[in-house]
Amino acid sequence: MKTRPILRPGHTLAITLFTLLLGTIGVAQPSSYPRMAPGEQYQMPRDAEVAMARTAAPESISRDAEILVMGRTGYEVAVKGTNGFVCMVQRGFAAGIQDPVFWNPKIRGPVCLNPEAVRSFLPHITKKAEWVLAGLSKEQIQERIKAAWSNGEFPAFGPGAMSYMMSKQGVLNDQGGNWHPHLMFFTAATEDASWGANLPESPVLAATAASEGFTIFMVTVSKWSDGTPAT
Repeated sequence: MKTRPILRPGHTLAITLFTLLLGTIGVAQPSSYPRMAPGEQYQMPRDAEVAMARTAAPESISRDAEILVMGRTGYEVAVKGTNGFVCMVQRGFAAGIQDPVFWNPKIRGPVCLNPEAVRSFLPHITKKAEWVLAGLSKEQIQERIKAAWSNGEFPAFGPGAMSYMMSKQGVLNDQGGNWHPHLMFFTAATEDASWGANLPESPVLAATAASEGFTIFMVTVSKWSDGTPAT
């Protein structure tokens, strides 16, 4: 049975970056993935990945979005878009380097990024995927992240960067479950209190990846991308 913990006012949680990137708040994650699995375990049939990516946001957004799928060496364009949004399916290595979920080959996290997040946040996801699929170790990836900030390969975050994670189809834990539909907002690393996040009665959750240079703020919503209630 899938479990989706209810987020109530005043509910405090120990939040790490991967819980916000992949929606796994309240779900215990094993530390049984010490190394990368065989590369094919991270792959999906192309049509299935396109369809899952579109479920990240309401159809009014995702139908005109660009769709990325993960090939053998990284993400590639499967469908050209016209509205500036990009939808894709994240794998575990979208999370922070030290998060237990990083090498988990079961993870599938549909996300749809708005134009500012495409410009400023998407490079973090696509570059890490390229480095993982090239066989780099966590230590090597961490060094690449530092270099990417130094040389401008990772652009500075601008205002308004956000994404939709409203799919029923996500596989965000070893039990095969997703979590609540939610929106995520991306900023350069900052204090949680700047958004009133993680405080009693606040609906906003936050986590900062100091080593990766950004903070994610998250707010749950009441419906899945298909319009059905999130009970």
